[in-house]
Amino acid sequence: MPVSTSAFGLTTDGAAAQLYTLTNAHGLTATISTYGGTLTSLLVPDQAGRLGDVVLGFDDVRGYQSPEFLQSGPYFGALIGRYGNRIARGRFTLDGQEYTLARNNAPNHLHGGRRGFDKVLWTAQAGESADGPTLTLRYLSADGEEGYPGNLSVTVVYTLTSANALRLAYEATTDQATPLNLTNHTYFNLNLGGSADILGHELELRADRYTVVDETLIPTGELRAVAGTPFDFTAPHRIGTRIGEVAGGGYDHNWVLKPAGAGEAVIRVVEPVSGRTLEVVTDQPGVQFYTGNFLDGTLTGKHGVRYGRHAGFCLETQHFPDSPNHPGFPSTILRPGSVFRSQTEYRFGVQA
Repeated sequence: MPVSTSAFGLTTDGAAAQLYTLTNAHGLTATISTYGGTLTSLLVPDQAGRLGDVVLGFDDVRGYQSPEFLQSGPYFGALIGRYGNRIARGRFTLDGQEYTLARNNAPNHLHGGRRGFDKVLWTAQAGESADGPTLTLRYLSADGEEGYPGNLSVTVVYTLTSANALRLAYEATTDQATPLNLTNHTYFNLNLGGSADILGHELELRADRYTVVDETLIPTGELRAVAGTPFDFTAPHRIGTRIGEVAGGGYDHNWVLKPAGAGEAVIRVVEPVSGRTLEVVTDQPGVQFYTGNFLDGTLTGKHGVRYGRHAGFCLETQHFPDSPNHPGFPSTILRPGSVFRSQTEYRFGVQA
């Protein structure tokens, strides 16, 4: 069957979480939980054809609700909203009214607040498309939830395509103007699924600028050229080559993606040991590249693997952080009568 279901355990408030496993024509599988819309497992082949899990996560839903996980906040595999990334001091002004949000990443607001989209149960419907099996997830975020205005209706469709890509299609409508920045927070490790670090992965980013941030990771407003800095991935090189030159012990920044043609990848990652490759196609203007700097070995994930520093990397396609407070950034305001639509595709392959 292209889509199968199984139990994922009970949440701390007694609700049942489900797993949906999508399998394409080549045997690749993507497993997604209704809790947080979380991608819990993704099996893709290496250059010898062996399937391996390339994302970080846990064996049951309680792992995503443990005190250790919630305190460290890595957001493994989850859908993020209403606003992915940070909003300075948990405040923004919209149409003359100031709104106050949780400062859950002191002194700032992060990833939708204390109970963002990563911590709710989504309704799910399995299906099939011409491209492969699908899972449609829906969530209604009520007016005032986490301080945001408007009743926001969100739909996210996961598709595991016959071309060995995992596609995420986002759609949303609202009855009041509201900031919106949806993304997915999967941690990838194309070699050993988190049991070794990702510093040997080779990254190429089609971006010649990045958003400069202050000491709390809030953009200053400057879009700085990457040339001559450790943020220059315009030519492929290993993630670990210049990571020591980055303040904070690793990358956690937004790159300004250059426009690309339809279906053209803006990011490419190669893992030389397994031979696996990952290409990212997106219509979003930015990507947060994060190298798991805050993982410290306290979390034990699937197969008993302890996730240490740099055990995975994230490629969170997005609008820019703190855009509601930066009029010069691309707008993230969704208004009544408009439909937000966005699509990101993660394409997997092997080196020729």
